[in-house]
Amino acid sequence: MNPADYEFLRKLLKERSGLDLSADKQYLVESRLLPLARRFSLGGIAELVQKMKGMGAEALIADVVEAMTTNETFFFRDKMPFDHLREEMLPALLQARAARRSLRIWCAASSTGQEPYSIAMTLKELGPAVAGWRFEIIATDLSPQVLAKSKSGLFSQFEVQRGLPIQLLVKYFKQAGEVWELSPEIRAMVQHRQLNLLQDFSALGTFDIVFCRNVLIYFDQATKVGILERIAKRLEPDGYLTLGAAETVVGLTEVFKPHASRRGVYLPNLKSAPSIVPAFPATTALSSLRAG
Repeated sequence: MNPADYEFLRKLLKERSGLDLSADKQYLVESRLLPLARRFSLGGIAELVQKMKGMGAEALIADVVEAMTTNETFFFRDKMPFDHLREEMLPALLQARAARRSLRIWCAASSTGQEPYSIAMTLKELGPAVAGWRFEIIATDLSPQVLAKSKSGLFSQFEVQRGLPIQLLVKYFKQAGEVWELSPEIRAMVQHRQLNLLQDFSALGTFDIVFCRNVLIYFDQATKVGILERIAKRLEPDGYLTLGAAETVVGLTEVFKPHASRRGVYLPNLKSAPSIVPAFPATTALSSLRAG
């Protein structure tokens, strides 16, 4: 790949997806885009770039962005964030929202659905403790292809074997030929929307919990700061932000502060965060609630 073509691709991917490719990632671009070039009967990266620069290339550009976007995910990935959800976030918020009996959770960069459906199953497992509650889980991703897969609720044997406890597989899935189909009651708990994190997302409304895991690592510092500060405007004052194990707000922004005892969990820093008028009275956490 010649330097000019690589620089074109770097700039385009940064503008369209926020993906920040360093100068030594040519091998990654080639490994992901050469199959795409062959699919369109093109001679290689140079010809692919030339076609992308032509008129009416938006569909091709979208395919390039799709090919370069990482969609690695699995059920209950890393486990600890879901322990924090069950043991810390939900006990506190179920008491704080007792009057309105509803919670809104946002899964940013939700990929093929394993994360939002893991959250949905965690909520469902609370059983009688949340009878009569309304849970709204919004799953967003840049890619319409992965959102379509998520909506289908269909997962391969390999996918359900990665992180999903056997008791939840038996309880919430049924086998349909070579795939496993997620139950309608869990699928109905998740709404899907296409969203680019680089763009305005105020239309999503405000949330009690935001999962934004394993996506900030692909952005440069300025982009990370912008996303975090816009998330802060969408999070209730006593809400929670969960990041990936390799991600942090420390050294980036003061709108969030780390949770004192829950690694990877961040709280709005009310001294620095944008003002949000709470829709509920803040109360003491109900620490005795545990999921089954």
